[in-house]
Order: sequence, then structure tokens, then C-alpha cells
Amino acid sequence: MRYSDRSEAGKQLAKALELYRGQDVVVLALPRGGVPVASEVAAHLDAPLDLLLVRKIGVPWQPELAMGAVIDGDRPAIVRNEETIRLAGVTDAEFESVYQSELAEIERRRRLYFADHPPAAIAGRVVIVVDDGIATGATVKAAVIGLKSKQPAKIVVAVPVAPPDAVAELEKVADEVVCPLQPRMFGAIGFFYRDFEQLTDTDVMNLLAGRS
Repeated sequence: MRYSDRSEAGKQLAKALELYRGQDVVVLALPRGGVPVASEVAAHLDAPLDLLLVRKIGVPWQPELAMGAVIDGDRPAIVRNEETIRLAGVTDAEFESVYQSELAEIERRRRLYFADHPPAAIAGRVVIVVDDGIATGATVKAAVIGLKSKQPAKIVVAVPVAPPDAVAELEKVADEVVCPLQPRMFGAIGFFYRDFEQLTDTDVMNLLAGRS
């Protein structure tokens, strides 16, 4: 099975979240790829759409390989993948360097996306965290850990596609994980989309323009 694009994936994901329609829900998208998926979910549930700024901390010489992740906040939450760090031979100084770089990118995006819009209130609400897919789960895991300090009523992770082992890991930290497509032979998220074009900041801002 393959989705035609992120919008179609979002529409299918929204159907799996139908029970949350009418509840006090806020949908948080992981930019950039999660925004068009989350936009469809928020529209279907008639819920506000906002962003969750979280960045993967990649191995310096292999950036796509996650050795951790960081989420924005007064106290940034960090998840370290100790096994990856050990196997890749990454030093503390190397980890810190990449971490600081990703914090700077989070700050850039926060200024850009939230210049005239305060982040959505989280406390006491059902928070649905949406991305276009999960590979290792480190980024979304960091998001969930960071959100818990904001005291939501419930944290739901919702993605169109992820491998079963990543879903199982997320189920340990999130209250619920919704993932319609869980292929055992995974490879990469883009394999499960016919159109997986990378989004720009302008794309994100256009999608957020109608949020409530």
C-alpha cells in the first residue's frame, strides 16, 4: 500500500481518529512533513492546528541516522539513543555540537512560524501529535516526553506509516498510538508515498494560515 501524497494520508488517518471529534483536542504537527497530514486531521476533527518544534539529532557524518532528538521549550527535552551513540563512536563534544545546531534551527523556526501567533494551550486537552511517518521514533518520542511537562489530558501519536517495532516503543510513552500502515519491511517513509516532495517554510506557513 502507498499513499498518493501527504494530504491523502491525512484524510485516511483522520478517519482512524474519528472518536476524538467533539472532544477538547489540539492537533500538533511536526514540521515540515507532518503539517499537510495534520491539516487534514484538524479539519476533519474540527480542532485547532499548531506546530510542535522538534528536531532530530543526527550522527555528524550520517545526519539521517538519529542519535537523539530535542523538543523546544523553556527546558528543551532531549532523548539520547545511547546504542546509536556507542556504535557510531560519537563523543560527548560531537553530540553537543549537533544538539546546539538543532536548537538554533528550532529557534529560527519558532520566530518564523510563531511571530504573531502564540502556541496553542496544552494543559488539560487531548493532544494529537502528527507526522508524515516514523522511522526510528526518536523524534516523536522526544516530542511526547516534552509534552508531558505541559500536563495534557492525553497524548495520542498519529502517523500514516511506521514499522511495528517503532510503534511498540512509542506505546511505552504515549497514551495511544494510531498508525494504519505498519509494514514489517520498512526501508524509508518516502517508499510509502507516490508524491513525497519536501516542503518549504512557505508551504508550512500557507497551511497554517487558516488555523484556529
